[in-house]
Amino acid sequence: MDFLMLIKAIILGLVEGLTEFAPVSSTGHMIIVDDVWLQSEEFLGKYVANTFKIVIQLGSILAVVVVFRNRFIDLLGLGRLNKKSVSATNNRLKLSQVIVGLIPAGILGVLFEDYIDEHLFSIETVLIGLVVGAILMIIADVFGPKQPKTETVDQITYKQAFTVGLIQCLSLWPGFSRSGSTISGGVLVGMSHRTASDFTFIMAVPIMAGASFISLLKNWEYFTLDAMPFFIAGFISAFVFALLSIRFFLKLINKIKLVPFAIYRILLVVVIYIVYF
Repeated sequence: MDFLMLIKAIILGLVEGLTEFAPVSSTGHMIIVDDVWLQSEEFLGKYVANTFKIVIQLGSILAVVVVFRNRFIDLLGLGRLNKKSVSATNNRLKLSQVIVGLIPAGILGVLFEDYIDEHLFSIETVLIGLVVGAILMIIADVFGPKQPKTETVDQITYKQAFTVGLIQCLSLWPGFSRSGSTISGGVLVGMSHRTASDFTFIMAVPIMAGASFISLLKNWEYFTLDAMPFFIAGFISAFVFALLSIRFFLKLINKIKLVPFAIYRILLVVVIYIVYF
């Protein structure tokens, strides 16, 4: 394992960490950085490279757990949130509400996983997902309530959770972006941008962790001693940069909303199109 490969691992972890939870599509960025530039499959092999991408995704998931650790402790019934984070009505986001939000995409993901992997992971489909996702984000900002009624995740209703879950199904299309779809959905059903973002990140942990662990079990044979330093470097890089990007994004989202990210996505489509076609 040479030094150049470790640098590539850190770069890929950086890309994953910075883009996984922002509504800009980590898939689109991986296409540009990895497929076009770093080409990890060439020096790792296809299956080890795919396993590496699962590992760095786990680094991003761990960052969400750290940022929302008190919330997850409360959801699991292991402790109490501090008083500042409790709404005036003493209502709290319930684990059952998170599960309701996960059900639609979870069912469709299980049913169509093989079809998606075989037929939808192409440059063309990712470009479509980027553009359509950008349009949804613009619609959410333009037509969403100007004065959201749901200002914290503790005020989310089961109906809102389920509706966001339905809209999250769009993210099964590569390039659409899980956070892009769920934040847009949350805004459209009356959540503030920050509340929709918080709910998005909380929902992301179980669905991403579950999918990642299943994939890891399928690819366990590729965890070799030779590849381990590469995996570790990428995991740490993804964790650190995801931690920074999540905190920055949550401070920013209520101010700039979704349109700037939508414009960025469209510019990303132009870049990918020029590079590939």
